[in-house]
Amino acid sequence: VSTFEPSQQPAGPPIIILASRLVWDKGVKEFVEAAQILKQSGTEARFVLVGKSDPLNPNAVPEERLKDWDRDGPVEWWGFQEDMPSVFENVHAVCLPSYYREGVPKVLIEAAACGRPIVTTDMPGCREIVHDGENGFLVPPKDSAALSRALKKILEHPEKREEMGARGRQ
Repeated sequence: VSTFEPSQQPAGPPIIILASRLVWDKGVKEFVEAAQILKQSGTEARFVLVGKSDPLNPNAVPEERLKDWDRDGPVEWWGFQEDMPSVFENVHAVCLPSYYREGVPKVLIEAAACGRPIVTTDMPGCREIVHDGENGFLVPPKDSAALSRALKKILEHPEKREEMGARGRQ
């Protein structure tokens, strides 16, 4: 909590990140699909992948795919970031739609410490950090439509984002 500190939500269009090892089981496909749904409905937001591909992992999202998404949309790819406290300071919310059977994901602990609301899956580990409707939202795994609805709630209510982020920090 001393390294990952809360900060004011930044100005500009909301930014939602998925920060993780970029493997399919972390819900990358569902995040991209949810971003497509929201952008097609006219939602103004930026959706960002933070992390790198692992070419030795057969489940890794290929780097070429990440570059294509970054170039053509619907998501940006910021690559691996060394300074995650600065990343959290410049985003509005964190998403981890994992169906990986996590332990307790470090990125969710960091997001909560930074006062950022979280949208994640109702899976072991993830559900230990998020209390649905209080500091974020839980969605079923592998459900891009439910993910897009939860992200839309976060995006449309900046005051709710602030409240949820503060609860996460507590």
